[in-house]
Amino acid sequence: MSTDPLLQPYQLKHLTLRNRIMTTSHEPAYPEDGMPKDRYRLYHLERAKAGVALTMTAGSAAVSRDSPPVFNNVLAYKDEVVGWMKRLTDDCHEAGAAVMIQLTHLGRRTRWDKADWLPVVAPGPSREPSHRAFPKIIEDWDIARIIEDYADAAERMARAGLDGVEFECYGHLMDQFVSPLTNTLANPYGGSFDNRIRFAMDVLEACRKRVGARFLLGVRYTADEVAAGGIPEAEGVEMARRFKASDLVDFVNIIRGRIHTDAALTDVIPVQGMRSAPHLDFAGRIRHEVGLPTFHAARIPDVATARHAVASGQLDMVGMTRAHMADPHIVRKIIEGREDDIRPCVGATYCLDRIYQGGMALCIHNAATGREETMPHDITPAAQPKKVVIVGAGPAGLEAARVAAERGHRVVVFEAADQPGGQVRLTAQTKRRAEMIGIIDWRVAQCAARGVEFRFNTFAEAADVLAEQPEVVIIASGGLPEKDVLAAGNDLTVSAWDILAGDVKPGTQVLLYDDAGDHTAMQAAQLLAESGATVEVMTPDRSFAPEVMGMNLVPYMRALQDKAVTFTVTYRLQSVLRDGNRLRAVIGSDYMDVTKERHFDQVVVNHGTQPLAEIYFELKPQSENLGAVDYDALIAGRPQTLAGGPAGFRLYRIGDAVESRNTHAAIYDALRLMKDI
Repeated sequence: MSTDPLLQPYQLKHLTLRNRIMTTSHEPAYPEDGMPKDRYRLYHLERAKAGVALTMTAGSAAVSRDSPPVFNNVLAYKDEVVGWMKRLTDDCHEAGAAVMIQLTHLGRRTRWDKADWLPVVAPGPSREPSHRAFPKIIEDWDIARIIEDYADAAERMARAGLDGVEFECYGHLMDQFVSPLTNTLANPYGGSFDNRIRFAMDVLEACRKRVGARFLLGVRYTADEVAAGGIPEAEGVEMARRFKASDLVDFVNIIRGRIHTDAALTDVIPVQGMRSAPHLDFAGRIRHEVGLPTFHAARIPDVATARHAVASGQLDMVGMTRAHMADPHIVRKIIEGREDDIRPCVGATYCLDRIYQGGMALCIHNAATGREETMPHDITPAAQPKKVVIVGAGPAGLEAARVAAERGHRVVVFEAADQPGGQVRLTAQTKRRAEMIGIIDWRVAQCAARGVEFRFNTFAEAADVLAEQPEVVIIASGGLPEKDVLAAGNDLTVSAWDILAGDVKPGTQVLLYDDAGDHTAMQAAQLLAESGATVEVMTPDRSFAPEVMGMNLVPYMRALQDKAVTFTVTYRLQSVLRDGNRLRAVIGSDYMDVTKERHFDQVVVNHGTQPLAEIYFELKPQSENLGAVDYDALIAGRPQTLAGGPAGFRLYRIGDAVESRNTHAAIYDALRLMKDI
């Protein structure tokens, strides 16, 4: 028996959980037609097979038609969900994991123009800033039917064989009743604390009557809104006491804060550069004072923090949700004594950013997460070892090297710089984003353990590659910043990379022209502002930084808004002219024929990258496949077999050596190509 606190079983009522690690409810937006089909099932099954004790699905499943998901959630109000959830549950149970689901009614946290175009309801008229709908004040018949909808949904989950459900009571309808900030009703559901918690208690009672005593019910709730006039700590602790006294609630999952704005949401779910486990002590206080089984997750990214949370008695079950998106095999690696092999969560929150952008959740540096149908988490050895030469040790090249080495190939990597990392290393120079280097460090360690040979300070030429007598050549040389986008005066500008790398000293009055809309511009703006410069960020887009989603934008705004930084949208920089010892910027617009002139002492341009791929084009006519990629085979997961060139080696390029994209795209390029080579 292990003495590791994380590996101890936990008895939750009648249910024995095999260890103390869970993934809390979250919606990766994988459902099809609102149903958790194979992609969704395999995502949870991967974690179950690797040892997680409890996988909590959905974040959150909708119980009513007038709670339309704002992204691709499970529709718990449809009877057909039972069969799909049963298949997921049966598979996870067979793998040894318990399964629960989170149920909710979104209340005002949605929009009226989704799904069936039904009115949004809430216990007050105030609009949630994030989703912008002005809700109808909920009526008595709304309350009655929604309580019934909750009970129906819980009964469906019991029929599907789940171990329990969790109700969301933060930011959604339940919490909108509890919070004085959103509840303007009179008796019996408004006013006093007893009245404000009545809706939640009525839902719990109705559900318990339907599902019986052995089906677990829990509440994930905000026990402190950290806002003037909101739910205070004292009421949050009292809620847990009421839950316990009612015998309706088997566990609580503690949240601290609000989620009605991007800034508030980011304090509840912190991103990189923010404090780890900021609400752990608060969750521990509720566990200590009330004694209900207590779950919690909020930036618990590593095993050491999780172990402390359990060993110190602050939690009964610790949520490592984003960490399991980075590495679904955390528990297995702990059991096997391989904690050093765990792929680290770097807090980039690319997963959540994609959801709030309307996409599916993906991990910035685990391209297999969410693609379990087609992409492996464990790399299988190749039938025949090959000699693989890779040019470039950025994220694409390192992932290619890692996968090739795990396949058993002999790998040599050429890198022009003295260190690996490429653009990620540049990103990590910003203190707040320093964790990004974990993407590089983990891959370097994996490569080192498998004998990959690195040749740094080597600007590889075609002859260097050919001298290795390779069978496969991967060009992952990345790109260089493109700043020459003006009609005139390109030589008078510098790139955002120049600023971030420290190659160019910040000016005092700076125009940062950004039409890429990515992190690079925002990082450069922060560095410029922190140097004391007056900065204007200009973009031809209708909003600034469109590639930086809400949660990641928050830390930038907190770093910039108290400094001399302004944002100008819908204007396009046309040219730059020298005017004495200053620069004259000529500015136009895509919307009308207008010209403005402004003076600065420095103009910084951010316009993505252009491929650094000369070596690819030199090697291309000498390769067996002439550089071509069979896209059908790539997508289907079949080996590349295109030919047409001279016998010798096969040639591919990946990442920004192909076109300007992002870190996840570079890593996905490498994984899906190399897993079959």
